[in-house]
Parts: sequence; structure tokens; C-alpha cells
Amino acid sequence: MTKACPAPARMWASDMRALLACALALTATAAPAQELMTPEDFDIWSSGHTLDYFIDGTYWGSEAHFPGHATTDQVDNECRNGSWTPQDGAICFEYDAEGPFCWNFWRDGDTVTAKTTDAPEGTPYAVTLSDTPLNCPGPDVGV
Repeated sequence: MTKACPAPARMWASDMRALLACALALTATAAPAQELMTPEDFDIWSSGHTLDYFIDGTYWGSEAHFPGHATTDQVDNECRNGSWTPQDGAICFEYDAEGPFCWNFWRDGDTVTAKTTDAPEGTPYAVTLSDTPLNCPGPDVGV
């Protein structure tokens, strides 16, 4: 049996603290839970966009997503082409014969976070959508 929150009318200070604690507890339980994105959800969400990745608020890299699971990755001003495939519910990327690099993506409202499957307890990456294309010059430009 759950205990009801006290009514706010004619309360003593100790009752007000109990009401505040109860309100905070109700607010915390009412927050929406993160939902694991399926590969289909991820495809719909990402296709035609650039995904920007951040760790603790610091920019890490970007990835352009195209129809058919094609991708272009840009980290440290270097670009490489690749693709992703679903594997056991995860999104697995391969670039220039490297990989697979598998990730899980979670959505909480408009917020998306990602973690690698080999470090699920690690720091989550914040992922945002952008319509800005990557700045990827052709190979050996200026050499």
C-alpha cells in the first residue's frame, strides 16, 4: 500500500517538507524512460541527416547518413565511407574494411544517446541531428 501525499492546506513546516519530498518523488517517477531505438527507428530517424556526436558536451565527430544504410564518417577532419547493418538489435558500422563497431541508441523525447556495445557502462554520447553536410574534400586534395 502506498502512502498518499499530505494535503497542502493548514500544514506545519514538517508537513510542508513531507509534501515537497512527495512531490519530488512523484515528479521523478513521472519522467519518461529512455527507449531503445530499433534498427528501423534508427533508419527513419537518421537517413538524410548528419549526426553530430558529443561526449560530456564536447564535440567528438559527425556522420552523414544516406538511403540504403550508407554513411560517411568524419572524425578529426578525416572522412571515410561505410555502411551500417542491424545485428542483434544493435546498429553496427563498418568503414573502409574496419569494424564492425556496434552501438545502441536510446531516445528520451527529443534526446538521443548512444553507447558502444563493448562498453555499455561507459559514458554515453549525446547525438543530435543536423542538416549540415560534412566537409569532406576529395582524396589527396592539395597534395
